[in-house]
Amino acid sequence: MKRHESAREPEILKRVTVRLLDEQERLRFDTLLEQKHYLCSARMVGRTLRYVAELDGEWVALACFSAAALHLKAREQWIGWTPRQRARRLGFVVNNSRYLVLPERERLPNLASRALGLCLRRLSRDWQTRWEHPVLAVESFVDETRFRGVCYRACGFEAVGPTAGFKRASRDFYHEHGEPKQLYLKELQPAARALLRRGRWPEALVAHEERIAGPCPWRAPDLEALLDRFRLLRDGRSGHGLRHRQPFVLACRGVDGRRRIPGD
Repeated sequence: MKRHESAREPEILKRVTVRLLDEQERLRFDTLLEQKHYLCSARMVGRTLRYVAELDGEWVALACFSAAALHLKAREQWIGWTPRQRARRLGFVVNNSRYLVLPERERLPNLASRALGLCLRRLSRDWQTRWEHPVLAVESFVDETRFRGVCYRACGFEAVGPTAGFKRASRDFYHEHGEPKQLYLKELQPAARALLRRGRWPEALVAHEERIAGPCPWRAPDLEALLDRFRLLRDGRSGHGLRHRQPFVLACRGVDGRRRIPGD
């Protein structure tokens, strides 16, 4: 990075720009995260956007936004939504899963908030373009044994409470790591929390929610008799050429959604 000893910081920060990462730059981006970010990992989960902040053409900060955590007690209380709403609308919340400022913070102490703020201004629009729906809220985790979360507070995030200290180990299991982090949340649109817990969504968002299946309406004991549940469903097929009873067809599709049985 060039030295800017004679310039005032506000004037320098006006020259900071943010753009989406070019796929050809992915190796450099991931290498920097693995070498300089305290988590030493560039691996992201689910849908993701990666940003580069530049000052006069030089990289000064990296940011990743990816899928929100599946379960966060403090987040659910902050939003106030029901389990069904959470299951169907969680995709409208994204996680600032990595944020790395490259130059020394002492030289440009407000660079972190400036670059993050620029990312947040365009995040929903970019997410809509790439993943076909907007972003309503952003979450992030801060290890307060290492950082104070100043740039998040400066960008309007709210500290809502510590996590339970678990990390996801597989699709359905979590391991305790004993290092709870502070959860920060921000509405990316006005009244986003109220919208996420609203009973009926605006017409512009209903179509996005309807693409998402679930949650399962039955409790675990009921699932033991799933075949019996299938027997209660009306069979809407025509009678000609049927070889298999509907409950068994549905059960097979539950095991392998790609399977097609002749005459079903």
